Amino acid sequence: MIDLPKGERGDILSDKIMASSISFRETRSGGTFAPHDAPARQFVITLSGTLEFKTAKNETFIIRPGDILLAEDTTGTGHSWRLVDDQPWRRAYVILAPNVAVPFRKADR
Repeated sequence: MIDLPKGERGDILSDKIMASSISFRETRSGGTFAPHDAPARQFVITLSGTLEFKTAKNETFIIRPGDILLAEDTTGTGHSWRLVDDQPWRRAYVILAPNVAVPFRKADR
């Protein structure tokens, strides 16, 4: 969950997060990708499509539109994914600046 400690004009917002670039990508429905490392420490923001994501530790979870994944597995056996609905996976990759702090906190349950 993103930490949103500030407020103005009725909104809540996070601190700024320094990034070096943003790019967009689309994969047709039915796509998969074998285990691979993230090329850089980055946010992956899902815009459309639903996928099953598997970590190197064999943990599996679902990513849906609006979810933000922090990909930090730049070494090792990485992660894999497969699309599980009939929509293309459209996403934005936000490459984070070196050593930037990410304002995530544990979700309230």
